[in-house]
Amino acid sequence: MLSPEAARSIAERLIERGISVGASAADALYVGERSSSVQVRLGEIDSVGASEGEQIGLRLFVGQRSATAASSDLSDEALGVLVERCLAMAKEAPEDPYAGLAPRELLHRGELPALDSNDDVQPDPADLRARALEAEGAALAVEGVTNSSGAGASASESSIALATSDGFSGAYRSTGHGCSAGVVAGAGASMQRDHAWHSARHLDDLDPAAEIGRRAGERAVSRLNPMRPKPGKYPVLFDPRVSSTLLGHFSGAITGSAIARRTSFLQDKLGERVFAKGVTIIDDPLRLRGLRSRPFDGEGVAVARQELVSNGLLNSWIAESASARQLGIEPTGHAARGVGGAPGASPSNLYLAAGKRSRDKLLAAFPEAVLIIELIGQGVNGVTGDYSRGAVGFMVRNGAIAEPVAEITVAGNLIDMFATIEPGDDLEFRRGIDAPTLLIPEMTVAAA
Repeated sequence: MLSPEAARSIAERLIERGISVGASAADALYVGERSSSVQVRLGEIDSVGASEGEQIGLRLFVGQRSATAASSDLSDEALGVLVERCLAMAKEAPEDPYAGLAPRELLHRGELPALDSNDDVQPDPADLRARALEAEGAALAVEGVTNSSGAGASASESSIALATSDGFSGAYRSTGHGCSAGVVAGAGASMQRDHAWHSARHLDDLDPAAEIGRRAGERAVSRLNPMRPKPGKYPVLFDPRVSSTLLGHFSGAITGSAIARRTSFLQDKLGERVFAKGVTIIDDPLRLRGLRSRPFDGEGVAVARQELVSNGLLNSWIAESASARQLGIEPTGHAARGVGGAPGASPSNLYLAAGKRSRDKLLAAFPEAVLIIELIGQGVNGVTGDYSRGAVGFMVRNGAIAEPVAEITVAGNLIDMFATIEPGDDLEFRRGIDAPTLLIPEMTVAAA
């Protein structure tokens, strides 16, 4: 894996080669990754893994025609073949009136923002093994836990570099640390399983292994002897473990490509009230140590914190250059890509801001409700917003969590769900997409 400086240099040289053979414009993306992991089960090492790889992708334009090609061989000879092959493909591609690099005036200029995404601590396999064993040991120590699905610890690092023929060149390095545990509680047909995990850019920010293991064990035990509620309409609360999935459906519905193709349930909703009053949704690519932080987007466009929803009103789509041209708007700094294709659009550190009422007050808002902790299957129609998913959770009565429930389905429509949603005050930044406990006053609950 190359250093960020070396990766940027090779991307710049590849761009120069593409232009020299006749391309009208070009960009190149380098991705290098290194990772190591240890998995244990019942106190014994289950597997030890290490991997390292790198690829560079080239996109060449010949007028309004374009093509992409990628290579994991970075030798001079291989890159020469890559350029020739990509140019030949571009010449044969159909014309696309929306194809092209990002507008020059939107490209990031100057020094890249410091995101503190790089940790110099690189644990060796012995450290990873100790962390995994500690997590599993804590999980197995929880009364009622009867078996282990395994525990693991990992460390990773990556280098990203992007260069374009319009003068952008940038690179950055990120690291990651993780720990997880999964266990089984109970015996026979009544067994239940659950897990816990945490990831962080810096090892110092990672939850203690024992805490992760204990959480996994307690979660599994709490799910023993589930019931099925009587079918009907219920207030439904989405625990932070799953509430972020609703943001995933939201972000998919506001991508430029979905809007341009008219395949979104939020079509024609720009500027309108989509969420309940008081709801704010923010995308922040510049959060320090954020799991999805980035100093520039996949086209080199400058990025910034954006309020996508303010007081329930939808402020913006998220779009890369191609779909932005189709919509007649500017790219929003959300281009995301791999080495083998054209950019799409994706959020960075996306979150729904905390509300005013505590989680306890949301739980007590109705005499009886359902709290969801796990969702199963897909069951979401991105065109109509129809929502129906298998779920696991708990009944809530008079504000207290009661018996577990399983093999149920929760159903509604995302348009109605968003319009009535209320966030709790328990927001934590633990993933790339985060939300607090979310209350939806009415959904259909039935047997799966």
